[in-house]
Amino acid sequence: MSAAIAGLGITELGKVYGRSPRRFAADAVRLAADDAGLRLDELDGLLVSHGLGGSPGIELAETLGLRDLRLLTAMNAFGATAGAMISYAAQSIASGAATAVACVFSDAPLQPRQSSGSAYHRDAREWYGFGGMTAALGLRSVNAFYALAAQRHMARYGTTSEQLGAIAVSTRQWASRNPLAQMRDPITLDDHQNSRWVAEPLHLLDCCLVSNGAVAVVVTSADRAAALAQPPVHVWGWGQGHPGHRKERGSAFGLSTGAAISGPAAMKMAGVTVADIDVCQLYDCYTYTVLVSLEDYGFCGKGEGGAFAASGALAPGGALPTNTGGGQLSGYYMWGMTPLSEAVIQARGHGGDRQVDRRDVLLVSGNGGILDHHSTLIVSPHRKGA
Repeated sequence: MSAAIAGLGITELGKVYGRSPRRFAADAVRLAADDAGLRLDELDGLLVSHGLGGSPGIELAETLGLRDLRLLTAMNAFGATAGAMISYAAQSIASGAATAVACVFSDAPLQPRQSSGSAYHRDAREWYGFGGMTAALGLRSVNAFYALAAQRHMARYGTTSEQLGAIAVSTRQWASRNPLAQMRDPITLDDHQNSRWVAEPLHLLDCCLVSNGAVAVVVTSADRAAALAQPPVHVWGWGQGHPGHRKERGSAFGLSTGAAISGPAAMKMAGVTVADIDVCQLYDCYTYTVLVSLEDYGFCGKGEGGAFAASGALAPGGALPTNTGGGQLSGYYMWGMTPLSEAVIQARGHGGDRQVDRRDVLLVSGNGGILDHHSTLIVSPHRKGA
């Protein structure tokens, strides 16, 4: 029994105050069920991405009034969680363990009169033991570690800041067509180069947004989805990759990611190759992660991601439309639900001004931690083998 995404729920996103992550999550699940044409009590599975505090699955189920669930758990592979949740939901549908599973991510780090940069601030007291050595050297944030990864790629392959900037520019071009995007004003390569340093070689426009809100999807069987309210988005394949690179001399940190493991696995399951992919929705916490993911998936050779991005291939009208909703750089930051939600919108043909012409096979990626986790999904508006 194959699985399909039948419902999509997206709350208000961005600087939306006064709601807790749990309330956002409940709103998104309700929206997703309604989008699918299902009653809430027809859901018998609930997968929650961590971040709600306490016992998030139980507490969200109580908030929604869900009873007698057959599947309930909280999952955390950071930005790779959405892909992992969909694979778990799909396997549960196939085995008969559940019949309709809601998967949700929510967050509310933004607070009034506080900067976005303070949203994920770590208290200095968290740094202790040997792990505190990196803090003593100045590596005190996710930005700094990704800057280290990007710098290594640049040193090895000659990747340039301008090539990273091309990704920021093309992503903003897509966002300008998306009414849900937080940042819609066009930018140029000069704008990218003149934006302030966050952690060299990463400029401000190399870094993702911070958003409050939630996104949820409902996964059910392909047969059932075909009879529901929205065009089904069929799940053809999935894979995970957790390379275990240490940030030390001799490792592949910064040069390759778990996409090199999860990508081939997902494509093999789906029965496709990179040549069959029409659209990519790639996890873009930074421009660098898009570039290295493109290489590891095989859309270009290792070390050629910069030139590929600079060619215009990712932009509207390009050969490989990528992050067509503006991604997390310009659209909204909902972890792996950002690329997944846009894949659903495109597969359904609901993209409006940004709708791509070819959408038979879509690739969705998720990246978690400091390149610690990766998930890949292959989805399509068509049944597999049809």
